[in-house]
Parts: sequence; C-alpha cells; structure tokens
Amino acid sequence: MDQASVPLIRLGWRLRLGVLLPSVNTLGEPQFNAMLPDGVSLHVTRLKLTGSTEAELLGMTERVEEAAQLVADTEPQRILFHCTSVTTFDLGMAARLRERIVRATGIPASVTAEALVAAFAALRARRVVMITPYIEAVNQREVAFLRHHGIEVIAEHGLGLSTGREFAEVEPAEWHRLALAHRRDDAEACFLSCAQTRTAEIIDALERDLGIPVVTSNQAALWHCLRESGVPDRVPGFGVLLRDF
Repeated sequence: MDQASVPLIRLGWRLRLGVLLPSVNTLGEPQFNAMLPDGVSLHVTRLKLTGSTEAELLGMTERVEEAAQLVADTEPQRILFHCTSVTTFDLGMAARLRERIVRATGIPASVTAEALVAAFAALRARRVVMITPYIEAVNQREVAFLRHHGIEVIAEHGLGLSTGREFAEVEPAEWHRLALAHRRDDAEACFLSCAQTRTAEIIDALERDLGIPVVTSNQAALWHCLRESGVPDRVPGFGVLLRDF
C-alpha cells in the first residue's frame, strides 16, 4: 500500500483527552480531531443538552460525576467539560464543574469558560467583539462572565437561535460575514462563541481580514487542554492561538 494512502489513526500515546459534550453536539469531535497533534487522542461521552433554556443548561450539569467516571474508564490524562453557555452560566459554575470532575475521578479537569479566559490572557486581548448563535439571555451571561475576568465585550451579536441543531446549520461563510459586519477598530480579538458552530474553517481567513486574533470555543478549549497537559505542539490552520502560543 502506498504510504500516502494509509489512513491517519490517532492513538493517544502522548495524551488521551476525555471530553464531556452536550448530547446534541456534532461539531466538537470533528473539529477537535482536525486540530489534534500526533500522539493525542479524543475520547467522548455526552450529557443531555439540546436547547438554551436555563433548565436545559443546568440539566447538563446533573450527571457530571457519572459521565466523568464513564470517560475515566479510557484512562485519560485530562477531562474537559465542554460547553460555553453552561460553563459561563454563572461566575462559579466553571470552578464547580472542574472540582466535581476531579473529585469523581482523581483526573485533572478543564472547562470551556476557563480555557477562554486563559486564551484571551495569552493573546493579551482585553477588548473583544463577541459573535454567537445564542439567545440574548445566554449572550448576557457570557458578557458578565468575561467582564468578571477583566475582558470587556465592546460589541456583541447573537443570532437568537435556541437549539444546537439550528446552531450547526449556520454556514461558515455567514460567521465570516457577521464577524466582518461587527468589526471594531478598537477590538483586540474576535470571539466566535459556542462548541456547536462551523467556525474552525474560517479562523485563519478571518484573522487575515480583521487583522486581530480570532478565538473560537473549540479552538480555545483544545489549546488549553494541550498546554495544561504539557503538549507544546504548534498546530497550523486554526489561528494564531494554536499556531504561536
């Protein structure tokens, strides 16, 4: 068989990453897998979440210990709770989720919200434009979370969508158009929020067009997990964060 035709099978001989995803999420795994360095593998389980009401978002947190223990059977070196709107639900949610996973498994844990704060700190970005698929209530909770961590959202726009299925239907070109339409000359980064959006494909192009870093939920979460786990590889194709930090 020609070497070029051999499929790439990612085995985690350097890092096995366990991930807890919303049940509706169809984009986190393929985007993560496209970004993974050699020797890093992804192992996923799910928690029920399809919509955006407060009850639905909080419902995703109810069985965290059970899900974490299931993915712990793969013996990961780190477990990620990955949902932007849940982990930014209130100012203490991210820390509580991380601590619950660690208590249940004894394995280091990361959460999306804390990964975003770390990403903006690495980029020295304190003034950001935020574009999301969310309803206004979710946007405002994210704005409050970021403000608490010293990150000012100087402009924000949400599409007013309620379900993960709707989020995934928005084409990459539309995210690109929205980011350009809401650009600000005083912004230090553009934040495309949500783990269930087709934004990974446009990060590099959008950075070229805007002239500032672009952060997405999937890109930032994976970057944080890699760096916190001692994997220093620079990954091209998904923005300055993964390429240079």
